[in-house]
Amino acid sequence: MDNFLLESHCIFPTQNIRRTANFYEHKMGFKAVHYLDANEPHICLYRDRTEIILTKTNGQKVIPNRELYGYGYDAYFITKNQEEFQEELVNSNVKIVRLLENTDYNNKEFVVEDIDGRWIAFGIKVG
Repeated sequence: MDNFLLESHCIFPTQNIRRTANFYEHKMGFKAVHYLDANEPHICLYRDRTEIILTKTNGQKVIPNRELYGYGYDAYFITKNQEEFQEELVNSNVKIVRLLENTDYNNKEFVVEDIDGRWIAFGIKVG
C-alpha cells in the first residue's frame, strides 16, 4: 500500500506578518525565512520537522476557531519530550492555556496561545 500523505504545514493568516514571525522566532524557537517579495508574500517558520506558513490578512482580524465555532484548536502538532518543550515555552513567557495533561480522548497534550490569539496544541496519542 502506498503512503500518499507525507507531511502537513499550517497556514496562518496574520494582520502583522513580521510581528507574528518575530514571536515564533524569539518565543517559540522557530527559524523564519522571508518571502515578502514573492507574488504571494509569506514567511515560512521552521522548527524540527514542522513548518508554519504566515500570510497577510489584508487587515482582517484573526479569529481563532474557538471564537468562530465555540471550541477547537487552530493547529495541532504531534510532539515528544513534551515536558521539556512546555518548560522551554514557559521560560520564554509564552502563554500556556492548558498545562500538560492526559485528555479524555487519550492524548497527552498542552496548549499555548500565540500572539494572534490562536490556540496551538502539542500532543501525542497515549497507549
